[in-house]
Amino acid sequence: MGEARKRIVLADDDTLLREGVASLLERSGFREIREHFPATAILVLSAHAEVEQAMQLLAVGEGAGYLLKSRVTDVAEFAQTVGRIAAGGSVVDPALVQELVAARRRDDTVSQLTEREREVLALMAEGRSNAGIAHELWITEGTVEKHVRSILARMQLPETEKDHRRVLAVLAYLESR
Repeated sequence: MGEARKRIVLADDDTLLREGVASLLERSGFREIREHFPATAILVLSAHAEVEQAMQLLAVGEGAGYLLKSRVTDVAEFAQTVGRIAAGGSVVDPALVQELVAARRRDDTVSQLTEREREVLALMAEGRSNAGIAHELWITEGTVEKHVRSILARMQLPETEKDHRRVLAVLAYLESR
């Protein structure tokens, strides 16, 4: 009995890349799917690390991969990776793993804030000044300043001449939502 051939679907908006990858995979022992198979493995080749899309893809479970096009440099290694995905394995580009870990770290940092600190940070994200935040929360500006200092410390945003810590805190807050 002959060896069962693995089947994959290849989709890309770049025709030359799609045809080139299809040819490469065909030479490496893969063939194209002609009908719908629910257990089809998925490999996303992307020019960018899209954390949200990667999370949705990886939530599918087995037979999923997300690689950055620029990091695929070895044809044999690429074919092995496709084979692992087709066999039910999961593969994630190391650069994407870094993005996922950084996103998780940002989420963890915001979740470590107290309820009041999160309220202050949410109002900062709305563009409110310390006086505006104080007025909204019925506290003094001095109390707002203490909360802001605490937020910046908990989020480990060091004071530098190049960066505006308050903006960085707001960006981390927005990314965590």
